[in-house]
Amino acid sequence: MNQNLLRQARKLQEQLAKIQEDLGHETVTGTAGSGAVEVTLNGHGHAQRIKISPQAVDSSDIETLEDLIVIAFKDAQAKVAELSASRMGPLAGGLGLPGL
Repeated sequence: MNQNLLRQARKLQEQLAKIQEDLGHETVTGTAGSGAVEVTLNGHGHAQRIKISPQAVDSSDIETLEDLIVIAFKDAQAKVAELSASRMGPLAGGLGLPGL
């Protein structure tokens, strides 16, 4: 491998580490039930907060609340994926590799 290629690889590695660090400081919120349930994740997909509206709590229908939590979590996960792709996109484009 030539020195130029090694320098490029190190630079990309540094950029990737910075993006990963930045993602840990960003948050996204997924919602369900018109905002009755909110799940906030950081850019790494780790749960930061769950907010449940009192109107979403019905002791005779816990299954609906459980479903809303799952839906909000999936919505937040999709937003994490979008956030990550938007941050990584320019970096992957710099690799010059097909499919990235």
